[in-house]
Amino acid sequence: MNEIIIVKPEKCVGCHACVRSCPAPEANITRMLEDGRCITTVNPDRCIACGQCVKACNHGARDFIDDTEACMSRVSKDKLIILAAPSIKSVFPTQWKGILDWFKKKGCYIYDVSLGADICTWAHLRSIENNKVGNIITQPCAAIVRYIETYQPKLLMNLSPIHSPIACAAIYIRKYLKRLNPMAVLTPCIAKKNEFSETGLVDYSVTFKKLMDYFDRNDIKIPSNQLDDYDYEFEDQQGQLGAVYPRPGGLRDNLWVHDPDINITTSEGVHKVYPELEMYAAMPEYKHPQVFDVLSCEFGCSLGPASGSNQTVFDVMATMREIERDAKSRRKTAFRSNEDKLFKKFDEELKPADFIRNYKPLKQSPIPTEAQLEPIYQAMGMHTENDRKYDCHACGYNSCRGMAIAISRGLNTPDNCIVHAKSVLLARHSELTHQHERLEEITAECLSLSDRLKKDLNKITENIVTIEESTTKTGEKAGQVNNLLNNIVTFCNNNTTMDEDSVKQMVGILELTIKAFTVLDDNVNATTKSSGVINNSIKEISKLVDEINNALHKTDEKATPAPAAAK
Repeated sequence: MNEIIIVKPEKCVGCHACVRSCPAPEANITRMLEDGRCITTVNPDRCIACGQCVKACNHGARDFIDDTEACMSRVSKDKLIILAAPSIKSVFPTQWKGILDWFKKKGCYIYDVSLGADICTWAHLRSIENNKVGNIITQPCAAIVRYIETYQPKLLMNLSPIHSPIACAAIYIRKYLKRLNPMAVLTPCIAKKNEFSETGLVDYSVTFKKLMDYFDRNDIKIPSNQLDDYDYEFEDQQGQLGAVYPRPGGLRDNLWVHDPDINITTSEGVHKVYPELEMYAAMPEYKHPQVFDVLSCEFGCSLGPASGSNQTVFDVMATMREIERDAKSRRKTAFRSNEDKLFKKFDEELKPADFIRNYKPLKQSPIPTEAQLEPIYQAMGMHTENDRKYDCHACGYNSCRGMAIAISRGLNTPDNCIVHAKSVLLARHSELTHQHERLEEITAECLSLSDRLKKDLNKITENIVTIEESTTKTGEKAGQVNNLLNNIVTFCNNNTTMDEDSVKQMVGILELTIKAFTVLDDNVNATTKSSGVINNSIKEISKLVDEINNALHKTDEKATPAPAAAK
């Protein structure tokens, strides 16, 4: 499949708004990046291109692709056929004529899709009257068609075989008017690109939003037109009541004009219509209405994701009421039979079989068994039945089982489950708490050792001071004794009254004593110097201990939580 909905990964914040809003359970792929960011991309094979995710994304991460640029590259070269969807009047109530005139000035042929809608209504009525169809689901909404083909293929037997209004208009132009020029449709619908790809009836899908973006980029000014004038000179006749198809229940209202007894039920909006289609699929056939008229967009096509409209639903519905009045004024009926003259013309000129289409069911993804889901639940941190019914929708899915199925299909990851993330965070918190407690113990031990070391350093400092004082006193006494002994030696040498041998003997003893005191004096001096060095080292160590002590106290203060405020 060609990609229609695109993602800008750099803008995706992983909020899952796209997944929550998406009715297609396999259309999104969520993965975790290396930097820890979680982003969601599109699975084009399973996307129905309803565009709801584009509307839901507030971060500009989602956009869509149409054929505007390709169409504009040919609009000046070829005489294109331009099919204008009837919603152009309600989306651009003051500019729709100016837009069509711009294409007409480029040499394009302009046709009204409202006429194709009238053909669509006629073909449905004739098929119902002739019992050519049973209970049907309407198919003008291309997103609904793709959803049924992809996720509810058993409903294809109920899906109306009548082509959409655009396709009916294209067939009418090709087969009955014999116009073979390249064809482009101006539409508010993103999903129509899928329809045109499948049927091959239209060459270019040009959405209103991208068209206006093109006009803005190229500084093309579109003139205004009157609000209450809904006539336009199309190449062929202008449509009638088919003009109200864009509003919710538009096809129903057209059918009821011709046969008010048809049993018709309507449903609109992604959060309503798709669950009801599932209900429809589960119901027995006899409970189905004759016609189940469905639209993916809650307020109809005029406020679709590619409409580019800045109007409110009240603005659009007011315009649609005026369009309906205008269409009814142009409707002609036979005086006596009240037969619709346009439909009589269709009966004479058209064949219902020419407006029948076929559908192609897509291959279904197998639903994993409970045994296959079990390890996924475990990886998600869901170990009990209660865990598996958490259903918080944070992942974007309606249930934990839906998330588990998505993971089994490779569309998501357990890391994106809030229960898993919570269990991981709790485990990490527990580990951090344990580490915090151990850190507190180590800090307390360090503080205790630091205090003891500081006390020991103080004692060492005191002892060194005592040693220095004692050493100084010892040095002084040694010097005094040394001087005394030198004096005695001098005296003995000079005293002639003493025996020479006795003098020599005493002098020898005194000289040895002097040498001993000299060594002692040198040692005292060395000790004094060493004690000075030690003292300086002790001071440096004390300074470092003080710094360590202060740092440990700060760590302890940060690690210890502040007391709770009194209530």
